[in-house]
Amino acid sequence: MSNNAGKTVATLLIGAAIGAAAGYLIGTDKSQREDQLNNLKDSMKDSFERLSSKIKAKVGKKASDIEEEIYSA
Repeated sequence: MSNNAGKTVATLLIGAAIGAAAGYLIGTDKSQREDQLNNLKDSMKDSFERLSSKIKAKVGKKASDIEEEIYSA
């Protein structure tokens, strides 16, 4: 019985989230939504570029360390 209650609560929460998203889309101005989406895109792009550069730096260091070990062995 508790499994059914969990499913019911999850369904209600999902429905509330969908309703909130629909209300936001209907209630806001199109230009305001576009500005917010552009800001979000720019933020995500910046975050991805920072993460990408950090990963490249770590991978690059490890590759050079491995190369050095191979040549010095």
